[in-house]
Amino acid sequence: MSSAVTSSLLEPLAVTWDQAWHWAEGAPLSIVGIILGAVVLRWLIHRAINGFVHTLLARSERQDTATTTGTRVDTAELPVIRRQARRAAKIFGDPTVINAARQEQRVRTLGAVLRSITTVTVAFIAVLMICDELSLNIAPLLASASVGGVALGFGAQSLVKDYLSGMFMIIEDQYGVGDVVDTGEVIGTVEDISLRLTTIRDFNGVIWYIRNGEILRIANRSQGWSTALVDIPVPVTESMEKVMPIISRAIRGMDKEEDWVGKVIEQPEVGGVESIIGGVATVRIIVKCAPNENVPVGREVRSRVMAALADKGVSLPVMPGFGPGVLPYGGTGAAK
Repeated sequence: MSSAVTSSLLEPLAVTWDQAWHWAEGAPLSIVGIILGAVVLRWLIHRAINGFVHTLLARSERQDTATTTGTRVDTAELPVIRRQARRAAKIFGDPTVINAARQEQRVRTLGAVLRSITTVTVAFIAVLMICDELSLNIAPLLASASVGGVALGFGAQSLVKDYLSGMFMIIEDQYGVGDVVDTGEVIGTVEDISLRLTTIRDFNGVIWYIRNGEILRIANRSQGWSTALVDIPVPVTESMEKVMPIISRAIRGMDKEEDWVGKVIEQPEVGGVESIIGGVATVRIIVKCAPNENVPVGREVRSRVMAALADKGVSLPVMPGFGPGVLPYGGTGAAK
């Protein structure tokens, strides 16, 4: 009696293979196909992005190798046009000017952003297709998501602003790791960049975490080239016709010396007398340098000029607060 009752209860649940296959080849099979297709599509796109990133990195590495192993030819032997082209190449192609590690980080960051966008887009489309296969009415869901998105946008607009600003900063290559930047509030070296935060260490060793959306303007001191402005005080009693040639000879050919090639881009130029105050004439020297090299180059120029003036018997002025025979910004010399 009990077995008969059990059989009558289970009879409606009996499923034949034909019925099971007919059910499976409908929505379930389509959903499995959508999921597999999404996984394969994501893998293919990620592989294409990785190939693109590796191609850019390999090209950058080949250019760096060609730049460092090239044969150096004296600038005076080049035609005028090639001389200007080489001068530009020294600025934009020298490894000391454009950091290979920075370029690598930028390319890898862009690759990560593209992969993330791809994953989110493919997953979103796959979910919509699955909902359609299940005959779910997604119109109310989309309407609710739109309202929620608006509310979330108002609540997290600063976060969205940070991420968008970080994305454009990376794409436009405004600055990179190792650059010396001025954000208006802090001046220091960039240690890390993410889509939301920029980490800067100032010259006192303090770490600053700055949201990218809060950076309204930024000055990059590490792109292209920098300038060393060196002011040499000379007594007005000294003849400038005597002093100028001494200074010019002291710094002549500095851009071709082995220790300064790549740091000094062009021949240092004596600008002339910048000012005359209190019996002291200030002679300005202008040196075009690689990024962040203006400080050591300025020190070397001061040292050479100081030694040359002392050797030729040019007296050094008495600087207020420094004493006789003392040059500002470091260095001493005996007054003649």
